[in-house]
Amino acid sequence: MNWKKRREPMPKNLERTLNTILILAGSSILAISYNLFLLPNRIASGGLSGFATIVYEMTGIEPAITLWSLNIPVFIAGILLLGGWKYGGKTLAGTLFVPLVIYLTRNIESAVTDPLLASLFGGIGVGIGLGLVFRAYASTGGTDLIAQIIHKYTGVSLGACVFIMDGLIVLTSAFVFSLEYALYALIALFVTGKTIDIVQTGVGYAKVALIITRQEKDVQNAILHQVDRGVTRLSGEGGYTQDPRPVLMCVVQQNEVTKLKQLVQTTDEEAFVIVTNATEVLGKGFKM
Repeated sequence: MNWKKRREPMPKNLERTLNTILILAGSSILAISYNLFLLPNRIASGGLSGFATIVYEMTGIEPAITLWSLNIPVFIAGILLLGGWKYGGKTLAGTLFVPLVIYLTRNIESAVTDPLLASLFGGIGVGIGLGLVFRAYASTGGTDLIAQIIHKYTGVSLGACVFIMDGLIVLTSAFVFSLEYALYALIALFVTGKTIDIVQTGVGYAKVALIITRQEKDVQNAILHQVDRGVTRLSGEGGYTQDPRPVLMCVVQQNEVTKLKQLVQTTDEEAFVIVTNATEVLGKGFKM
């Protein structure tokens, strides 16, 4: 990597336009994959969309109606309980647009009748959609916001909250459909997570970022106050120059990596950043 090569920051208008495209494209891919693969094959792979699949099977209510009726109150609760308009219009756009596309494409015919193929390709499609939305620093609401509300008022970790909610939905599907379909749902859930990792350039539940920078104080303060993650300062030494060179280590969640990389680049365009998987993380903010 050329330390002297400088990159011009993306104009704000262009960045907003690209983020909007990512949100709309990701939401559309997610919704179409849901209608093509998951819903017709009765695969409830977690999240509010999985819950909507169960409701549709039991009552015949359109999944889009279920998602709207749940997502909008959850979003409002997030605003009231999590400190104002923290999630902004981008998350609201994803929250409303996914059910809209699901409704508009509700009559699309699926050529896939094998539940295994449906769980694999449905998981891939949903993962691609969510990954694109995450890259735009947004979300589709739903269980993400519910998990953050529960985390704030109970202290249960975000990972555990999401795991419990997805687990309950998959478990419910075992009773509504069958154990076999619940196992297919687990496959789809696993594939979705792995696909998000790929779209997010290796972003998983927890990632370790090693940042080599000559502006360690500015970068450290930016991470502490804008990403809200702790930073550990390590002592390093240049292999060729043998000059002291501090290394900042930070552990973040999957949807925080894009923001972290952009923040470091904005603070120090010459910074060298390494992001790698964290197999297991125990501690504040990451307790399982």
